Amino acid sequence: MTKLQDVLAGFGAVRVLVVGDLMLDRFVYGRIARISPEAPVPVLAVERETTVLGGAGNVARNIASLGGRATLIAGRGRDEAGAQVAMLLAQETGIDDALLVREDARTTEKLRYIAGRQQVMRADREAPWPGGDGALAAARAVIADHDALVISDYAKGFLPPALVRDLIALARQHGKPVIVDPKNMDLTRYDGASVITPNRQEAGAATGLDTETDGAVAAAAQAILRAPQTLEAVAITSGAAPTKSPAHAREVAHVTTHARAVFDVSGAGDTAVAALALALAAGAGLEDAARLANIAAGIAVTMVGTAAVTANDVREELQFRRLERADRKTVPAGEAGEIVERWRAAGQRIGFTNGCFDLIHPGHIALLSQARARCDRLVVGLNADVSVRRLKGKERPLQDETARAIVLASLAMVDLVTIFDEDTPEHLIRQIRPDVLVKGADYKREDIVGADFVKSYGGAVVLAELVPDRSTTDLVDRARR
Repeated sequence: MTKLQDVLAGFGAVRVLVVGDLMLDRFVYGRIARISPEAPVPVLAVERETTVLGGAGNVARNIASLGGRATLIAGRGRDEAGAQVAMLLAQETGIDDALLVREDARTTEKLRYIAGRQQVMRADREAPWPGGDGALAAARAVIADHDALVISDYAKGFLPPALVRDLIALARQHGKPVIVDPKNMDLTRYDGASVITPNRQEAGAATGLDTETDGAVAAAAQAILRAPQTLEAVAITSGAAPTKSPAHAREVAHVTTHARAVFDVSGAGDTAVAALALALAAGAGLEDAARLANIAAGIAVTMVGTAAVTANDVREELQFRRLERADRKTVPAGEAGEIVERWRAAGQRIGFTNGCFDLIHPGHIALLSQARARCDRLVVGLNADVSVRRLKGKERPLQDETARAIVLASLAMVDLVTIFDEDTPEHLIRQIRPDVLVKGADYKREDIVGADFVKSYGGAVVLAELVPDRSTTDLVDRARR
């Protein structure tokens, strides 16, 4: 499993406390086929309607769908929308709730009209929430049993400044990370939070800076960290399929999302916050947590409606990216030389080994692991099919060069694969000019192709220890017998 998959696997042991503005999201789906004769507006022929938890409720819902558990502290009015919220929460097996019910409050509703897969209009029913009385006491009663606190501030009134300050202090007192999704532009109210997650527009409004480019977003992140409040980090989401720019006090990293067909951004920020909180609580660093949050949010924007992304959705995306990376790691010899020169210019030590790698077995893994341990970047020269047939006979290879390259490139210790059709990798070695040339210990140094060339400029030739009784030829012979 990859590092991110390990973090994802840890979500099941995490409990997150979510406090914030709760909403009811309604979706009306239909089709538009004509313009109204009464006014120049489209007519939506309604086909179906759905309701889901929104706001802080959607954060909790995504925490549960991603495999964690959530406790939701929020408020609802004693109205029809509030009753719907209570019913939806009762159906969520991964959410415990401590709802504060008030007669004098109105449950916020967002009504979205969708034609095909496109949102065409939104109508809101809301009134300012009359304060979050009781929320601190509820949080105090359960905080010790949770691994992180999420403050979901949609600026609807449930989170007055004093409550936010007390919640952050409570979580820090118990050693819990605090993740804040802010809609209020006065970021000083989140003093002491571990991470805040404004989007690009919110970061620009809070700092007064232009945030149209990645460089400008990075400058805004640093400006937020230099502001009077004390924050450990900021993660700024950018665009419809979020690109997170997580920043600590001294460094900024850009985490990009794969290009996607964006159908609906409703709730994608909630999905990102949920995944970020789970990953941090599971022990991930900020950048890895941001990567998982980015993947989850990227999946969310491909769904219509306020989406709940599952752990399996993220797991499949990680597997897809692993295969995609493997494909990108296989390059022609000329391109390999250019890539290696960039690595070398960055001060990295280049290793090289080669072979047919027809059926990957423990002997191959041992060779590649030993090679990778002697360098920063490992390039593998792979014999083309025509070369393998000349060396091994007409019945080989068992797998074509494309399949063999995919398997090799999928290995974490391999940084680059390039295919050569000559009998030896002599020409390829001269292009790569590796700092370390690695072959198995069954070779004599004087018989290793390219050894003299590598030693001529001060490179090293290393013989890797072999795994006894492991070879592709033996495996093939056994299979035939």
